[in-house]
Amino acid sequence: MPVELSAARAALEGVPNEPGAPKPDPIVKGSNIVRTFGGLKAVDVDHIEIQRGVITALIGPNGAGKTTLFNLLTGFDEPDEGDWSFNGKALGRVPAFKVARLGMVRTFQLTKVLAKLRVIDNMLLGATGQRGEKFWSAPFKSLWSAQEDEITKRADALLERFKLDAKREDFAGSLSGGQRKLLEMARALMVDPELIMLDEPMAGVNPALKQSLLGHVKSLRDEGRTVLFVEHDMDMVRDISDWVIVMAQGQIVAEGTPQSVMANQSVIDAYLGAHHDTDITEIDVEELEELAEAALDEEATS
Repeated sequence: MPVELSAARAALEGVPNEPGAPKPDPIVKGSNIVRTFGGLKAVDVDHIEIQRGVITALIGPNGAGKTTLFNLLTGFDEPDEGDWSFNGKALGRVPAFKVARLGMVRTFQLTKVLAKLRVIDNMLLGATGQRGEKFWSAPFKSLWSAQEDEITKRADALLERFKLDAKREDFAGSLSGGQRKLLEMARALMVDPELIMLDEPMAGVNPALKQSLLGHVKSLRDEGRTVLFVEHDMDMVRDISDWVIVMAQGQIVAEGTPQSVMANQSVIDAYLGAHHDTDITEIDVEELEELAEAALDEEATS
């Protein structure tokens, strides 16, 4: 294990297991981030910090605001209020493509591959700073052909790493759901990001491919990158995450190591409801019967 990786994970040992806990070396910091849709407050985060060089899981029940928070941090949506930064640079009103160029990239729960382009073309589009895309240099191939060759070599190396090299010339639309997720992850690495954010990377993936994806996520951390991912698979969360942040009803209700979070009463309440342990012998059966009869009468008259 590299010294940097050991230090990044060891530094978390002194971090208190409480919502919004400050980290020794945060790559992302955010405060008072609020996003409402009509009367619904989808995100209401007082403070969040993501430790550099480790894998952080963002978990919570459906509708907790996880993907909305992803969208806000990466510039795909704008909050009603709040501020956040990446590597100390404020990202308020910074568009998504500029956020990506800074080294903060993300994948999507529903994959965004360009189905009618070849796999290799999808990869090449992920590279930034291509001279051949500029208006004045585009007609002169001698100005950008060497760079394009380098980008193509990097794309081919990533396709081989993610076991997609055999699909190089296929249309991206022909890939399976799991292969599309691999392509998205590989394409994200064309930017050479410091932070990669994965939105439910295991959703809809068969068990065999899931193990491959797990290995790739771990390899990102081993390279010194920071990973933040949204996931519902608790086995995956326990297996690969160094730190876990829990959201419920738009707020951060708990965070800490996987072991501490899984035993946290706030987390149990968030997933099962605050009254999941109510003794059923205390329920007023007559009241339930009256409610049921009233519901049936209402249905009959409607």
